[in-house]
Amino acid sequence: MKKQPNILSFDKVSFEELFKTYFKPLTAFAFKFINDTDEAKNIVHDVFVKLWEKKDEIDMSKSVKSYLYTSVNNRSLNYIRDHKKFNKNEGVLENQDDLNPNIEDELAGVDVQKRIDMTLNHLNPKVKRIFEMSRYEGMKYKEIAEEMSLSVKTVETHMSAALKALRENLKEFLTVILFMILNN
Repeated sequence: MKKQPNILSFDKVSFEELFKTYFKPLTAFAFKFINDTDEAKNIVHDVFVKLWEKKDEIDMSKSVKSYLYTSVNNRSLNYIRDHKKFNKNEGVLENQDDLNPNIEDELAGVDVQKRIDMTLNHLNPKVKRIFEMSRYEGMKYKEIAEEMSLSVKTVETHMSAALKALRENLKEFLTVILFMILNN
C-alpha cells in the first residue's frame, strides 16, 4: 500500500506522486457514478488541474485524499445532473434508451411529476422560473442571467434553492432513481 505523499511542500514532484497514487482509484470511484471510463478520467483530470491551480489556496493540513474524493464525487454528481435531465411532460428521466424497461415501469408507477410540480409551485416564482428555464428549456445559467437581468451567481443561488427543495421533497424517490442510474 502506497503511503500518502507529503504534499505540504506541494511542489511538482510531490504533485506527480499524488497524481500517480490517486489517479486510478479516483477514476474507479468516478466510474461507479457515471459508468463511462473516458468521462471518469476527464473528471479526475479536471480535479487534479483545479488542485494544481488552487494549490496556494487549499489548506494542506487537511486530508488531501478527502479533498480529492469529495471533488470527484461532486463533479460526478454534476456530470449526472448535466446529462440526465428531467423531462417535464413525462415526469421521468430523459435518455430513456439508457434505462432498462423494468426501470421505466418503476418510474411510470411512481407519481414523481406531481411531487415535482407541487414542490415547484411552493417556490418563490423567480426561483421556479429559473429552475424551469434551466431544466425544462435547457438554458445555461449565463443565458438565464441575461434574460432575467440577474448575475450568474444569483441564478446559481436560486437553482441551489430549487434543487434543495426538490431533494427534500423527493428524498424517498431519489434513492430509487440514484440506484437505477448507478446500476445501468
